[in-house]
Formats: sequence, structure tokens, C-alpha cells
Amino acid sequence: MRIHHLNCGCMCPIGGKLFDGFSKGLTARLACHCLLIETDAHGLVLVDTGLGTRDMRAPAERLTPFFRVFNNIRYAMDLTALAQVQALGFAASDVRHIVLTHLDFDHAGGLEDFPGAQVHLLQREMDSARATRGFIARNRYRAKQWENISDWHFYAPDGDAWFGFERTRALDGLPPEIRLIPLPGHTLGHAGVAIESENGWLLHVGDAYFYRGEVGQPKRSCTPGLKLYQRMMEADRTARLENQARLRALSIAHQKQVQMFCSHDALELRQMQVETR
Repeated sequence: MRIHHLNCGCMCPIGGKLFDGFSKGLTARLACHCLLIETDAHGLVLVDTGLGTRDMRAPAERLTPFFRVFNNIRYAMDLTALAQVQALGFAASDVRHIVLTHLDFDHAGGLEDFPGAQVHLLQREMDSARATRGFIARNRYRAKQWENISDWHFYAPDGDAWFGFERTRALDGLPPEIRLIPLPGHTLGHAGVAIESENGWLLHVGDAYFYRGEVGQPKRSCTPGLKLYQRMMEADRTARLENQARLRALSIAHQKQVQMFCSHDALELRQMQVETR
């Protein structure tokens, strides 16, 4: 398998390094880290889609004013997964599978850009998205992004353990090297995506953490802005903090076997892109 690390969205909240830890200006730079996996027998696989073409063309119709303003989203077609898939020489029809960490607007916005793809998701996430209650839930889940998708494949955590974490059984039509790892907290049906490669495991943890300092060291370190954002967005605080602590322990104990990264840390994305060139 060949894996491409894509940035399928750019959010620039006011606060600079108080959010991302490195920006020198007024605004921060947060990525939407997605993966494009080239498989031998299963076509292309996307892990998350970021913001889609319709989100970029008509954001007011697709995204809520709260998150458009709070996240200071940048709208550019070249940031979409579709544009980046095409820039690599592929067509939308070559993407046969999409594996989602969760259904937040900045992770599922590009689903409609790949109408022929099968979409894989934890059942609990869809149940949560369809039963939205409260201000955050009504703003984070945008049914317009996924209500026309028909080829869903839903899963429960009923597979063997993966480094002590629950996991799903093999995903329909996909090789066993790609698995969903339930990591509830940010949303109730949130999951990571584990990919076994020749160099070990990659673990895309989605929004289970937001800042590179939250893993890889015994004590958690996070910027004030991202601490606030994670607290604001959490669906289950206890589960989020427990899973984050477990990921931190995994990142230390198995750093040679598992390389993990989150969705929104721009420096993590840059590092992965450099390593895979």
C-alpha cells in the first residue's frame, strides 16, 4: 500500500499560537489531515474527506455561522480531497472506499464528491448524528453533507483487541490491514483508523487529541485554545480523557510499532508528508 497524507481543509481561528503553538500572527493554522491509500486490489481508500467542493462553493448553505466564524475557515477548491485525488492522477471513481473517524462537518464534507464509494463508519456515530440534541450537536453535524449517501457500512466494536483497544472486525470489501478503533469522547461514535504497513502501524486518531504535545510524553501538554475547543466539542468528557490517556501511553510504550497523528495539527501533517515523500 502507498499512503498519501492530504490537507483537506484549513481553519485559521483567531488566537495564533494560543491555538497551534507556532503561528506568529493573529490567526492560527489548523489542518484537516486525511489519508489517501492506494491498495493493490481494493482501489483507492480515503480516510476522512475534510471539506468538500459544495462546502467551498456555498459555505453558507452547508456550514453553520457559528463554526464558519469561530474556525475562520478558508475556502479554496485545491484543498478539497477531490482536487488532490485528481492532482495525483486519479479520478473520483477510483475512490472505492471512504473510512470515517466521525461525521463532524470538517471530516465528512467531501462524501458527495465520491458518489461511487462505500462509506464505513461506527453505527453509534450515525445514531448520534441522527439524534442531534443541543447547540454543538446541531452545529457539528450537517446532514446536507451525507443525507444523499446510500452505500453505508456500519460497524460495532466486536473484533479482537488491538494493543489493548477494542476494534471492529474486517471492514467490508477492505483488506484486514485497515481497521476501525473505537475512541469515543469527542463524539459518541468517534473512531481511529489503524493501517498496517510494511513499517508498522499508522493510527489516524481523528479528533481523539488535537495537539502534538498530548501524546509522546508522560505529561499532557496542550495550547489554551485547543484545550478550550476540545472541552467545548466533547460529547463524553470522561471517555475522551480516558482514551487520550490510553493513546498517550500507547505512543510511549509502542513508539517503534505505532505512529499516530491527529486530524488538525499542521506540524504533524507536515512531518508525515516529509517522511512519505
